[in-house]
Amino acid sequence: MDFPNYPEKYKNESLLQPGEMFAFRQKIGQIKSIRPPEGLIVCLQRGLPERMRWQIPIQLVGRMMADLYLVKKSRGRVAVLTTLGEGSPMISSLTEELIAFGAKRVISIVWGGTLQPDVTTGDIVICDRALRDEGTSHHYLPHEKFVSASSDMVSKLKAAVEKRGRTCRVGATWTTDAPYRETREEVMQYQAEGVLTVEMEIASLYAVGRVRNIEVVSAVAVGDSLAKFHWQLPDNFQPIERSLELLYSAAIEVLSDN
Repeated sequence: MDFPNYPEKYKNESLLQPGEMFAFRQKIGQIKSIRPPEGLIVCLQRGLPERMRWQIPIQLVGRMMADLYLVKKSRGRVAVLTTLGEGSPMISSLTEELIAFGAKRVISIVWGGTLQPDVTTGDIVICDRALRDEGTSHHYLPHEKFVSASSDMVSKLKAAVEKRGRTCRVGATWTTDAPYRETREEVMQYQAEGVLTVEMEIASLYAVGRVRNIEVVSAVAVGDSLAKFHWQLPDNFQPIERSLELLYSAAIEVLSDN
């Protein structure tokens, strides 16, 4: 497959390919013998698929430094990767392996922070682009400030959220590797630029999607806040949990559609 946006120097230099690693995981029994899923949910909220399994049954099919499930009602077409750690390197690597296996569309769901005073706890933000303040994406793409989501997937996920009676914002997110190095100056700058949220993974997933020529979109359920230039946790976590549950259901719908 030709990857026209992949930096020329990296096209032939990788000594380990994600498909080789996935095949190794199957060989040692980490992954059951299954048909490749076409859609993948990268669920960065621990316990969400398990908590919702009574409404949306799932089948455990692998443990690959994370848990891999199939959504039963999708008849094997949608997989869920969950119980991961945080950060771009791990999440982008495991997503690469599932793409090599056959996934063609990816939706990630994450709890993130807000940078804007008018984006509050429980709000849903669908990220149409991500500011690349992490390291992983720069191993995939030339050094530009932002990397974009699939515009078609942005529209479809937004429609699925609104179908469930919720509004959502569409805008930029700030992806950083260093949550303990988020400075007042950075937050002021990105607030002025209209960036809505902050998290640790989305830019790398968008870079992987572009290089591997697959569709990726990410959504943030807003939890904590840096909007007033200090870290604030919400008093009530229920709105965040409800938003995550809604996003999970909406993502399955989008990925199950032909």
